Amino acid sequence: MSRFLRFASFRNSLAVRVISSTVLLSILILWPTGSALYNQLSRGISNVTLDSSVVETRYAVLNAQYRLLLAQRADVDVIHQIIEEVFINSSTVLGTSVNGREVILLLTNAESSAAASFEKTSNGILKTSIPSELRTRVQGSGAVEWARSWIQYPGGDLTPAVVAGAKLDIPGIGKFEMYMLYSLDNQNETLKIVREALLVTGLVLLLLLGLITWLVVRQVVHPVKTAAKIAEQFAAGDYNQRMYVESKDEISRLGISFNEMAESLQAQMGKFERLSQVQQRFVSDVSHELRTPLTTLRMAAEVIHDVKEDLDPNIERSSELLIAQLDRFERLLEDLLEVSRFDADVAVLESIQFDLASLLRESIKDLAPVAKKQEVEVILLGADKPVLITGDARRIERILRNLINNAIAHADSKPVKVSLLYSLEDVAIGVRDYGLGLDEASAPRVFDRFWRADPSRARTRGGTGLGLSIALEDARLHNGELQVWGRPAQGSHFILTLPRVAGDLISDYLIPVEPKDSPPTSL
Repeated sequence: MSRFLRFASFRNSLAVRVISSTVLLSILILWPTGSALYNQLSRGISNVTLDSSVVETRYAVLNAQYRLLLAQRADVDVIHQIIEEVFINSSTVLGTSVNGREVILLLTNAESSAAASFEKTSNGILKTSIPSELRTRVQGSGAVEWARSWIQYPGGDLTPAVVAGAKLDIPGIGKFEMYMLYSLDNQNETLKIVREALLVTGLVLLLLLGLITWLVVRQVVHPVKTAAKIAEQFAAGDYNQRMYVESKDEISRLGISFNEMAESLQAQMGKFERLSQVQQRFVSDVSHELRTPLTTLRMAAEVIHDVKEDLDPNIERSSELLIAQLDRFERLLEDLLEVSRFDADVAVLESIQFDLASLLRESIKDLAPVAKKQEVEVILLGADKPVLITGDARRIERILRNLINNAIAHADSKPVKVSLLYSLEDVAIGVRDYGLGLDEASAPRVFDRFWRADPSRARTRGGTGLGLSIALEDARLHNGELQVWGRPAQGSHFILTLPRVAGDLISDYLIPVEPKDSPPTSL
């Protein structure tokens, strides 16, 4: 979970991405730079240590050789005393000085029986501290030779060291090799301090870079976040928010432009809202005002229609047309009133629990005279058992009547199939006809108000042009959906999907939009 939260924060925050990228790039730069600097310092310190070791060894050997040459006629005890002084002067007991040095004197060729007694090591270090390869080079060279090795103490302790040595001739005694061993503990300690200093410096630099980046990014991101928040408030309908501008830089110019856009948008939205209110009021007022003259016209028309048998045949036919058009006019007014309620957001659900299967059967039964007149057979499938749902029965019945009546009107005397499917969470009703059909481009527009697929069709045929639009609004009031499929000369398929409890989310669309009996699409 924590990993997911970190990933979500990285994706959703520009500041986090910029700071992370800056720190990562800084690490990629500082790491090789620090490594290169450390290597340079390490090589420099090593070279200084090596050079000083070679110089000190050369001086010590030359000094010892000079003193031994001056004492070449002295007895053995004097020579032993000189060697002891050379050791004291050339070595420092490890632990008593910062620069620990050890000295080893090894016999190469003896010229006297006392030569073996002159082999000596300081502090009892082991002779194996001298690499055999170095001894070979010293024996074959007249200069100081060196190598890296370890100082081996009697207790088994090992100390890294640089070993430098040269040949030493003790007159009358034999040929020897004098080696000086320089401990590298101080060098390693210095390198450790340098390494820790570089690491701490790198971490401090990373922290400072991250802090500087955060401060810089905050100056840029904060106005952007403010603009995003204000935009969200705009989307929620609050058009009074503005960005605070206090300088004249690029971000401030962005804020000024944003505020100008907000003012323009607020003005436009105000115009649209006023226009919408005027339109809603006009539709509502016209619908109500037309009811009174329409009632008067209907009363007069019914009087004429009641005595039509005693009138001229032409007048009789006119009275029938008048009654039909008045019926259509009343339906149009009712639809306009319903549309005005949807536009004003005052349409509400009156939810009850009822049997959808029974309601579907009743709707088909009520439309049976229309189907008989059009010579259309309506086939009902899947409504043999009760299907209890919670919703507005009046609105759902209006949806069903609109869909079935629309299918009958365009069935072209072919059967209409009405299917009911349901699950524990959802219900779906499909109305399939095989008549005129729709072309694919027109299908999304069938729910538009007053839209007709065939504008040349006589207006006396069909409804008001608002039925499917109202049906879609009724379905969405229940949190449902109304879908359509159609092809020319293949009919159409309307699918109403509703949650079993109005307001719940649809969990599954039980009936596919494209019917199973549709012919395959040609390529």
